[in-house]
Amino acid sequence: MPEAAQMNMKARLLRTASLESFRGFTLLSALAFATLAASAARAADAAPTAAPPLLAWDGFYVGGHMGYAGGRSNWSGPDISGSSGLAKPIDTFTEAGSFFAGLQGGYNLLLPSHVLLGVEADFTFPAYPDLSGQTTGATANFISPSLGPATYMEAVQASGTARGRVGYVFNDWLLYATGGFAWTRNQQTLTQISSGTTDSPFLWRAGWAVGAGVEVPLIANWTARLEYLYSNFGSKSVGFPNNNEVFRSDFALQTVRLGLNYHFGDGKAEAPSGATEARSAGWTLADEDRVSLHGQATFVGQGYPKIRATSNGPNSLPSAGDFRQTTDVTLYAGLRLWRGAELWVNPEIDQGFGVGNTHGAAGYPSAEAYKLGDAFAYARVQRYFLRQFVDLGGETQKVDADINQFAGEPTRNRLVFTVGKFGVVDIFDTNKYANNPKTDFLNWSAINAGTFDYAGDAWGFTYGAAAEWYQDRWTVRAGIFDLSATPAGGALSGAAYGLDPNLSQFQAVGEIEERHEFLGQPGKLKVTGFLSRGRMGNFQDAVNAANWLGMDPSLALALDRKFRNRPGVSANLEQQVNESVGFFARAGYTDGGVEPWDFADIDRTVQAGVSISGKEWGRPDDTLGFAGIVNGLANSHEAYLAAGGLGILIGDGQLPVYRLEKIVESYYNYALTPNIKVGLDYQLIIDPGYNGTRGPANLLAARLHWQF
Repeated sequence: MPEAAQMNMKARLLRTASLESFRGFTLLSALAFATLAASAARAADAAPTAAPPLLAWDGFYVGGHMGYAGGRSNWSGPDISGSSGLAKPIDTFTEAGSFFAGLQGGYNLLLPSHVLLGVEADFTFPAYPDLSGQTTGATANFISPSLGPATYMEAVQASGTARGRVGYVFNDWLLYATGGFAWTRNQQTLTQISSGTTDSPFLWRAGWAVGAGVEVPLIANWTARLEYLYSNFGSKSVGFPNNNEVFRSDFALQTVRLGLNYHFGDGKAEAPSGATEARSAGWTLADEDRVSLHGQATFVGQGYPKIRATSNGPNSLPSAGDFRQTTDVTLYAGLRLWRGAELWVNPEIDQGFGVGNTHGAAGYPSAEAYKLGDAFAYARVQRYFLRQFVDLGGETQKVDADINQFAGEPTRNRLVFTVGKFGVVDIFDTNKYANNPKTDFLNWSAINAGTFDYAGDAWGFTYGAAAEWYQDRWTVRAGIFDLSATPAGGALSGAAYGLDPNLSQFQAVGEIEERHEFLGQPGKLKVTGFLSRGRMGNFQDAVNAANWLGMDPSLALALDRKFRNRPGVSANLEQQVNESVGFFARAGYTDGGVEPWDFADIDRTVQAGVSISGKEWGRPDDTLGFAGIVNGLANSHEAYLAAGGLGILIGDGQLPVYRLEKIVESYYNYALTPNIKVGLDYQLIIDPGYNGTRGPANLLAARLHWQF
């Protein structure tokens, strides 16, 4: 079979597999909901007498939801009309499609008759658009007398409702109907193919929504719901002045949502003692600690004033200065499946950009900013993975419940297996003092070794599997992971925001960890190695092509891509000095002759720093941190950038004076409460992007972090 036909067949099979994966996820969600409902029903059946609800439905609640959207839009222009479906298939490698996530809040009033009256408002955000800009919405390709070949699109950017609810509560179930006001903010696009003329006006639509749902208690104060909503936004006309056209269209959405709500108060209502005793004998998730729900929200605003620069390139920090912000909200939901097995799902809502649109420094200053961003909030499911613990003996160690972690007492010697979608650095190259941009350092090359080119999409997550063996004071880890579809630097790299759907480009990672005591204080030393295998370019080949053929070096690098290996190794030390002070250091080296794949343009790195607890000055929940970092390049990588090549994060169009990139970072986190922290972060980047004619850049950031 010809290679092109094989690739087309693979693409069709992968699209089918992606859709089936989504269907499987939907079925699992429905199965979990059905199991929960059956459990509640069994508990209710066990009661010998009728009883009022055990959950205190009265009062305020907040929560989140995610689901899948469909619907239809009928549209017409002066000499063309059509009808388009709004549903888009889910691509599990790019996470594009018509799924969504959102937040809601409301108030319930439960009458003595068990009739519930309530009001609720919600905000919903679609998935990140694919390479063609498509998410939930209409898409049509057509030929008209006035435009010739053209494309018409209407995509949802945000939506919401304000609704009333009427329901009935029995045996801890709530069955309800709902209806009210609905709105959506969409973007329409009309493109004439022959000329490339494009109009992209924004459009607010108002309408109504009706639906129904079922809601049941999950664990203390928490309920789970399944809901269907139909929203109709009527018909509206929009002008496209560049194309001298006016289109009229309607828009109707249908959504299925799975949601969670947290109810304020003690979460329990009074019940007759006999009914309470009977119900407590039934199986519940809470009794067996089977469900874990945690969440977080982080806001970072970061900026810098004007910097010295002889010119600006495509990937430069803007010399005029810049200020950007990022926001993310994450749910960490876990379910115990069987002995030692845990299932975790982390839906997330993201918004915003990093300074310089996440370009300009090899050690980029905010790990809260991803390689891609959007001015409007969008939904992702960053992690969904299965973890299995196997105890091998030894003393037990108490572990408190935390993000993606159940409380428990695992044995000192154990095996841990993880498979699914997660971050490579969730397991490898971790460090107690420098590993989390939500609570400690922000710089990319501070929270991980800058040379650790770990596999990940534009948000830093990937599919893979890892195994860990804990034995006495040693741990050995190994994993294999899917790389992005293409390297993120050079040219022809647009697909790098998603993962390789063929699973033919991969990364193997290994790590050995030693735990020790030094002067009576605990510490860890880790050595991490990786090997990336995929179609990547050679910097010297690209420079030669640029010199001999006058070719753009970024394009030459992309055209030179073939299967190559790129190895790297790093060392990682964390050492407690006393109960309040910790020291950390990392050093790394990687093959700088081959282009990096997913992380950063760093071939050599060294870092060191300290983390100081506020216990020293009477504020035990505060933290003060200092770090210094030096990053460097291999000779051929330097030559490529000097010739005008573009990397993952850097590329000034020239590199007249190469110098090591030096970074100093300090931060202070002030705890307003044990769960809410505000912080200030300062970074000095000298010779950003290794360019001795630019900078230094003085960056100041404010951070607000909430976690439950």
